Amino acid sequence: MAGYYLDPAGISIILLGMPSDLKPHQLETSDPAEMQQSLRLLDRSTSWFWWNTLVGLILLTTALVVLSAPEALTRYAFPRQVNVNLIVWALLALMLISNIYTLYRQHHFEIFRHRFAEQIQIATELRMRADKFYGMAILDPLTDLYNRRYGGECLQKEISRAERHNYDLAVIVLDLDNFKQINDQFGHAAGDEVLKEFSRRLKRAIRACDVPVRMGGDEFLVVLPECPRDNVHIILSRLEPFEVIFERQRIHVSYSRGRAQYQVTDTPQTLVQRADEVLYAEKVARQTAAGTATVV
Repeated sequence: MAGYYLDPAGISIILLGMPSDLKPHQLETSDPAEMQQSLRLLDRSTSWFWWNTLVGLILLTTALVVLSAPEALTRYAFPRQVNVNLIVWALLALMLISNIYTLYRQHHFEIFRHRFAEQIQIATELRMRADKFYGMAILDPLTDLYNRRYGGECLQKEISRAERHNYDLAVIVLDLDNFKQINDQFGHAAGDEVLKEFSRRLKRAIRACDVPVRMGGDEFLVVLPECPRDNVHIILSRLEPFEVIFERQRIHVSYSRGRAQYQVTDTPQTLVQRADEVLYAEKVARQTAAGTATVV
């Protein structure tokens, strides 16, 4: 199996191993410099065919003119001792040589075309593999949300963009309530189903430009670029408690959430920390309210 390494910027993939279905010479032919050389050869071959066609047309037209008016050409264009038939034969010979050379070039052009098609196919396969490895490096395998590392990089970029263009930026943090109790009572497989269902609901609730992140365990973060303060509640209103049916058992799932709006002095850490403080305050208030209701 091919190994891979993701660079610190999370942009390029360097293959350390070779896929089993690609041979060494195939990887060499997918080299960008060689593909550029192939494109230049293709341009030159195309230009040569155009010029060869043009020259052939000129020779053919000249031969037709000579054959159609031999007396006029002998009288006005050439000395009398020049044999018009000789001129025609010379033109036909040039056309024959040109066509033979064209066939020769066409044969090599076909070889080159097949080789270039192979290069494109190999480059496409390598790009698909690189995209797959990149997706594996930035996505959480269980929930299919972005992982913590990518989320941190994304939040840093959005903060820089908000500073440059004076854009709004908000974050939401979410924490499933009593998730450890769900794992203990129903098992880790049930906990995984809860996480996957919550992730599906979270992706449906947010906008296409928002970035949902699984920070770890039952903790989630959503980065909301260009999202004014008044619009955050719209997304929060779409996130309601739900139930998961697992092995004929109903699992009630609720969660606490916190939000924070970007301020000029914020770093990714301080922005998320302020959202965490709101989440913690909400969780304590709910627990207090539940305890009071129980006493009553």
